[in-house]
Amino acid sequence: MAGPVVALEGITRVFSLGDVEVHALRGVTLQVARGEFVAIMGSSGSGKSTLMNVVGCLDRPTAGRYLLDGVDVSRQSRAELARTRNKTIGFVFQSFNLLSRTSALENVELPLLYAGVGTRQRRARAAEALTRVGLGDRLEHLPNQLSGGQQQRVAIARALVTNPSLLLADEPTGALDTRTSEEVMSLLTGLRDLTVVLVTHEHDVAAWAQRVVTLRDGQILSDTQQTPFRLDPNRHEA
Repeated sequence: MAGPVVALEGITRVFSLGDVEVHALRGVTLQVARGEFVAIMGSSGSGKSTLMNVVGCLDRPTAGRYLLDGVDVSRQSRAELARTRNKTIGFVFQSFNLLSRTSALENVELPLLYAGVGTRQRRARAAEALTRVGLGDRLEHLPNQLSGGQQQRVAIARALVTNPSLLLADEPTGALDTRTSEEVMSLLTGLRDLTVVLVTHEHDVAAWAQRVVTLRDGQILSDTQQTPFRLDPNRHEA
């Protein structure tokens, strides 16, 4: 049986600010199974952003062990972490981070370009990813020709195009209205067998997850399973 995609063991992260040490994470142990959708919540200063950076291989822990898809990345060099991020993790952020003068297709191609994938295969995989998120008819559109929800779909397609083991979503609906947020969350939860770690401060967004992990003062305060929210397929607009 395959192991968890994310396995954190006693993770600590200490920042030195002059003579002061800030303990952002204090012995966090957490596992995320393959195909699981987990929301990380916490108030400002709880450690959730630091935890996201560690899980996303954007930062290394001060102590502890982190296995990502079975590989110990705790002590990887910056170059090794960059390769791990490109190969193993897809990122979705609040600000869509799309290149404004570049088509949807070309935006989605970028991670494959960095990975050295040939042009023909790159374009085919990018088109497939955009079709997967419902934008197969918007391949050549520029970001300013797309709605906010469509731009976030492009960003999700870009995150999926490398077939990552983990999708890390940091406040992915923060720039969207309520209805568009629901559409984006419905899309994310509908991507079968995708392992998602979602960082949010919004309870309405966390409600879509199978599990909610709440942090306080750098430690896990609670870790709760729940029945995920789903849109009513029979609802209609007033």
